[in-house]
Amino acid sequence: MQAFFDLTKELRHQLLENCLDRYENGYKFNRKIYDEFYQVKNESLTQFEKIEQWEEDANAIVHQIPLFPNQIKNTKDNLEIMILHSYFHDVRKKRFMELYQSVMYNLDLVLNDVSITDHS
Repeated sequence: MQAFFDLTKELRHQLLENCLDRYENGYKFNRKIYDEFYQVKNESLTQFEKIEQWEEDANAIVHQIPLFPNQIKNTKDNLEIMILHSYFHDVRKKRFMELYQSVMYNLDLVLNDVSITDHS
């Protein structure tokens, strides 16, 4: 449970904020340029692995956390989409911020759940 909580913290405070910063201030990669596409693929590989691990852990303890299975799946999907959008800037800021708010809300639900922090 503590490992899940720590991973959730990492996703919330590092990955999510890095995506927002990269979207607002980072270089806009061109997915049609082979080298840039593979640079993004290599840079984001560990991020995708962490998201996958978070989903597996969350589904394993779904009855102990304040999220439903569909919220877990949507959070995973939205995080993955945000990573790609943060590199390629291929979505309007309003849509990106909607994804950001949705993911932040769900991760904060887990982080603010007293029953999880009591078990840790």
